[in-house]
Amino acid sequence: MRIAILGGGSAGWITANLLAHAWPDAAITLVESPDIATIGVGEGSTPTLRRFFEMIGVAEHDWMPRCQATYKAGIRFVGWSPAAPWTDYSHPFTTQIDVHTEGAFVLNCRNRRLGHDVPVRPDDFLLNGVLAAQGRAPIAPAHFPFRMEYGYHFDAGLLGAILRDLAVTRGVAHRQARVVSATRAADGDLAALVTDDGEMIAADLFVDCSGFAGLLMEKTLGVPWRSFGANLFNDAAVVLPTAMDRAPPVETVSTALTNGWCWTIPLRHRFGNGYVYARDFLSPDAAEAELRAFLNVGDTGEARHLTFRVGQLARHWERNCIAVGLAQGFIEPLEATALHLVLNTVEQFVGHFTRGDSTAQHRDAFNATMTARIEGVRDYIVAHYKLNTRTDSDYWRANAANMALSDPLRHLLDVWFRRGDLAEELQRQGQSSHFGILSWHCLLAGYGALPPVSEPARGDVDFHASYGLAAFLEGCSRNFPMQDDYLKGCAR
Repeated sequence: MRIAILGGGSAGWITANLLAHAWPDAAITLVESPDIATIGVGEGSTPTLRRFFEMIGVAEHDWMPRCQATYKAGIRFVGWSPAAPWTDYSHPFTTQIDVHTEGAFVLNCRNRRLGHDVPVRPDDFLLNGVLAAQGRAPIAPAHFPFRMEYGYHFDAGLLGAILRDLAVTRGVAHRQARVVSATRAADGDLAALVTDDGEMIAADLFVDCSGFAGLLMEKTLGVPWRSFGANLFNDAAVVLPTAMDRAPPVETVSTALTNGWCWTIPLRHRFGNGYVYARDFLSPDAAEAELRAFLNVGDTGEARHLTFRVGQLARHWERNCIAVGLAQGFIEPLEATALHLVLNTVEQFVGHFTRGDSTAQHRDAFNATMTARIEGVRDYIVAHYKLNTRTDSDYWRANAANMALSDPLRHLLDVWFRRGDLAEELQRQGQSSHFGILSWHCLLAGYGALPPVSEPARGDVDFHASYGLAAFLEGCSRNFPMQDDYLKGCAR
C-alpha cells in the first residue's frame, strides 16, 4: 500500500510515525513545502503524547532534552470566575493513585451542591494538583505502585524535527516540494499529488495535513467545513516568548484577560506566551499592547500574530483520504487538545481501516466517532466561557449570555445545577470525549458553580471523606523530585 501524507509539522510527522508503526510494509511518503513554517504555538500536550512515545519505543531522555521539554501535571486557570471562592484552580491530569481520592472529591461536590460547607477545590484532591503546587515533577520512584499520568511542554519546532528524524529512520520517505493540486481517478478517488514543477506523486491512500488550507479534503474533494463560530468567539492570537527566569513550573497557566486569555507555557529555555482573543471584540494592536503590559516587557521582543477558524469537517474520511490536524478541525488551545486529537484520529483510522480489511467498510463509523469526539471537546471548552463570572468587558458578558449550546452540554449543566449525577448523565449520553467525570467536576467546582452554603435538610448529607486527605496527598508527594532537579538529571 502506498500512502502519501501532505504536510509536515507535528500532525504530519506524528501521523507518519503511527502509520509506519502500524503498517511497517507500507510505502509512506510525506510531502511538505520548504517555505511553509510550522505554526509553533501548540507547545503543550495531554498524557496521550507520552503514550505515543511509549508506543513507538522512544524514551524521554532521547527526546525531551532536544525539545527543551518540561513535565506538565495539568493546567491552572486564573481569573476566569471572580465569583468563585478562590482566584484560580487547577485541572490536573488524573493518575492511577487518584482512585483513592476521586470518590471523596465527587461526593464532596454533590454535598456542596446540596448546600453543605465542604471542601471542593480540585487541587486538593488529585495528586498532580499537589505536585504542581509544590513544583515537583510527576515522576515517581521505581517502587511507587501506581502509574503516573502527565503531559509535556515542548518547543514545537524542535519536536517536529525530532518526529521527522524518527519517521525517516523508520522508512518514511521525506519529500520537500510545493503541492499545488491533486488529481482524481475515474471513480472519484484521489490519484496523485501535483507539485509546482509538474511532478505527480501517486498513492493508494492520502492524508491531508495541509492545515487550514485544506487542499485535499476541502478544495479537491469538496468536504464542507462546519464552523463552531457561534459557540466559540476566539479567532486570533498574538504570541510573544519571554525569558525563563526561574525553575520551570510543572503546569501550564491560562490567565483570563479583558477579551480572552493568555497561555504561559514553561520550557527549559523560555516561557511561551500567547493571548487568544476574538477580533470582533479586540483589535490585533490592542491585543498585543495588552499582552505586553501583562508580561511587563514593554517593546522588547517581536510578537507574531495568528488567525484561525474554529470548527471541523463534515466528514474526516472521504473516499481514499483522511484529514488530520488543522485540516480536519480546530477548537482552540485552551485545554491543549490538538495533539491529543491528532493521535486519536490516526489510531481510530488504523483500527477502522484494519477491521475493514483495508476497505472503506467502516468509514461511516469512523466519521461518526471523530465528529462526536471533537464535539465533546468543543462542549467542554464552551463551558469555560459560558460559566465565566467576569463582567469587566462586552466579551465576557457576551460569552456568559451565549445560548449557542449543544443539547449534550445543556443536559450536563442542567444535571449539575439540579444536583443530579453527572456520571449517570455522561453514561446516558455515551460520551467518549477526552473529558470525563473528573474533568467536569474540576471545571464546575473550580469555577465555583455552586449554590450558597445553607443549612442542610435533614437526611440530605452523605459523609464527606476529606478526613486525612491532605495528609494522604502530602505523603504521596514527598518522594517526588523537584522538576528542575529531575530535568537536569535527564539532560545528563
